[in-house]
Amino acid sequence: MRIDAVWAGFIYFLDIITFQSPKHDAVEQAPVLGDAHFEELPPGPIFTPPSADLGDKIECDYTKMIGWKACSSETDRGCWLKGPKGEYFGINTNYELFVPTGINRQYYLEVTDEEGALDGVLNTGLKLFNKQYPGPWIQACWGDTLEITVKNKLKKNGTTVHWHGLRQLDTTDMDGVNGVTQCPIAPGQSFTYKFRAMQYGSSWYHSHYSLQYGDGMLGPMTIHGPSSASYDDARAPILMTDWLHRSAFDIWSESIHYGTSFRMDNILVNGKGLPPPNTPAESIKGNPERYSLVFETGKRYLLRLINTSVDTAFIFAIDNHTMELVGADFVPIHANETDHVVVGIGKPINIRWLRGVDLISKGNVIMSSFRRKTERTIPLQTGITGSVLGRQKDAEGVVRYNSSSTSDPTTQNRNYSLKCRDQDYNTLRPILEWQVGPPGNLAKNSYFEVGLDPTSGKPFYPEDKQLNRWNMFTDTMWLDFSSPTLANINKSCSSWDKNFVVITENQKPDTWIYLLVSGTGIPRTGRFFPPAAHPIHLHGHDFAILEQSEKPYQIGVLNLKLDNPPRRDVALLPADGYLVLAFKSDNPGAWLMHCHIAWHASGGLALQILENEAQIRMSEQQKRDLKNTCDDWKLWRARAGVGFEQDDSGI
Repeated sequence: MRIDAVWAGFIYFLDIITFQSPKHDAVEQAPVLGDAHFEELPPGPIFTPPSADLGDKIECDYTKMIGWKACSSETDRGCWLKGPKGEYFGINTNYELFVPTGINRQYYLEVTDEEGALDGVLNTGLKLFNKQYPGPWIQACWGDTLEITVKNKLKKNGTTVHWHGLRQLDTTDMDGVNGVTQCPIAPGQSFTYKFRAMQYGSSWYHSHYSLQYGDGMLGPMTIHGPSSASYDDARAPILMTDWLHRSAFDIWSESIHYGTSFRMDNILVNGKGLPPPNTPAESIKGNPERYSLVFETGKRYLLRLINTSVDTAFIFAIDNHTMELVGADFVPIHANETDHVVVGIGKPINIRWLRGVDLISKGNVIMSSFRRKTERTIPLQTGITGSVLGRQKDAEGVVRYNSSSTSDPTTQNRNYSLKCRDQDYNTLRPILEWQVGPPGNLAKNSYFEVGLDPTSGKPFYPEDKQLNRWNMFTDTMWLDFSSPTLANINKSCSSWDKNFVVITENQKPDTWIYLLVSGTGIPRTGRFFPPAAHPIHLHGHDFAILEQSEKPYQIGVLNLKLDNPPRRDVALLPADGYLVLAFKSDNPGAWLMHCHIAWHASGGLALQILENEAQIRMSEQQKRDLKNTCDDWKLWRARAGVGFEQDDSGI
């Protein structure tokens, strides 16, 4: 491979080898229909997607695609649509370039302060979408346009909503990050997000305002489309999470004022779980229960696993069952069989690198002899922040083959390694192949050391107290809610506040941008590098994982995978190790990159990549919406008695 001399000179020394050019899908990609006689052909199909849950009402509507037909079947879930001239949308389609034409779908989310006892222990600090946890399942079909109106009825918080993993091609203003793509939605106000579902698979949506998602502001999201393996039926997404019995805001405040540690209280699966051990019986509220699924013997089920944790990564398994992974982070992969899957959202050894994982559950040969199985969500080992491990060994759900059964399973789990880690990348081989070319970015914008620095004074809170805060570049992130990046584009690089941590990347289309993220680095006054793992998430892009190592980075010692490397939107930086990522410069916008451990993100472990600033597209209406949202936010902040105080990075 041949590595750009400027970049390579700063980061490492490598022998010169040759890169291959990017290779696109060889299958015909559904081009324009040319001179086809539309008036002679029927409207396109309307059908219930096979990945819909049993009894669900969603229908895919492709009537605008004249002459096209649905082609998914129980024996071929890889086919989605076929055109009148042999065109095709399916598992081999280059979804970065070609997308079917769906319909507009509208959703309404209302955010309110609530209280609840999901695991039997009362939490009075919840913040929920539509008064439920998890929030409503947002569904669309591949190619649809989503319009989602968010009404903020919180008393003391603004809010924004991020649609995790969605590329947001040419809609960077819909990414939902306060201080980056918009001002917060002020209490009493609404904002409508509108974007195209150009990928397919499952993920989640969540607040990106400080620690709100730790208080319950999250829900599942599915874009129905093809699958790399066949299945008979599907189930609604399974959301696993660590859980608190107090508001995350209160715990954060105590940590910065009194130095208390972070520790999660429990584990929930789809909002259900039993009280932690030793909970006094008289304090238990309601009738807490385990989450359960009903399967039919001999059927293959599509399951969507999503880790929505603040601070925990999990192993997911079903006793005496095997599974096939078929997709991760909206990236279709070649199906491969396993008996468990690591589902994380990233953090210092008790990882949980946020992601949606699609898999197919298959009973093994002894499946039919059992009537009940245990579904296990097992936390991985913790690092420097406290996890739920030790308080809760695991969270057990129940898979039943007899819907009338209420007894507990008797099966036993296997002994899985609890080492903090990612899902084995050898199991994540993308169907749409990438051949990664040489980097076009400069060395100064490509090397990041994750560590802690002592900080005090403005803009940090409290100003008069020195605290160790995370950063991954030159400074700890601290955003200004009232002055988001998109409201200030087309300024010179020197005009950005240093704590906005803006990295400008102005590259030709499809230039490769490399990022080397290291958990060790060059010491400077007060700076140190705790042995902590971090799930690194990039907005606006899938990235190729060129290398992940548990060893400290050394100049000249890299072994990059350039031929169809695994792709994610979150990857784990191992404790004391390093991570090399690459993405194509093909989506102008302001994109956040951050650790997805909520405590670390609040502590400033983030930066922004301002990609091809001059090419960012915003209509006059989008600019007005951005301004109006900021005006409403500033007005709310200026009111007497509001008492707003920003006490973290903002994300």
